[in-house]
Amino acid sequence: HPVAIPGVTVESFLRLAYNESKGTTLDVLGFHKLLLEKMAILHIDVSFARRAINDGFSGGERKRMEILQLLILQPKFAILDETDSGLDVDALSVVASGIRLAREWGCGILLITHFNRILHLVSPDHVHILKNGKITSSGGKELAEHTEKHGYG
Repeated sequence: HPVAIPGVTVESFLRLAYNESKGTTLDVLGFHKLLLEKMAILHIDVSFARRAINDGFSGGERKRMEILQLLILQPKFAILDETDSGLDVDALSVVASGIRLAREWGCGILLITHFNRILHLVSPDHVHILKNGKITSSGGKELAEHTEKHGYG
C-alpha cells in the first residue's frame, strides 16, 4: 500500500513532482488548472486535491491517485501493479480511461494483473503469462482470454 503523508496535500505533492520532473516552475494557479483538468477526466472531486497524500484513502482512491500521478507526470514508461485490484465496475472504467490516455501520448505501460477484466478496457499490445517467476507464454489479448477459460495448464 502507498505510504500516507499527513500534512502534504495531493496538490502540493503533485505540483512539486511535476515541476521537478519537467524541470520547470509552473505557478500555483497554472498547476491548479492542470490538476483540475486531469481530476475531471478521472471523475475525482475537487476536494481531493486538498487531502493529505494517501491519508485515509480508500482502495479506489489510492488507485485513482496512481492514475492521476500518471496523467500529471506523463512518464515515458509506467509499471502499474494490480491497478485493477479491488475496483468496482465504475472505478475500473475510470482507471482504464486514464491508462488509454497515457498510451495515446506514447507512454509505455507494463500492466500487471491477475484478472482479465481490465484487458477488455485497455486492449493490450502484448500479453505475457508469468508462472513461478518465469514467462511461460506470450501472445496477444487472446492468450489472456484462453488462460482465463482454461487456466495456466
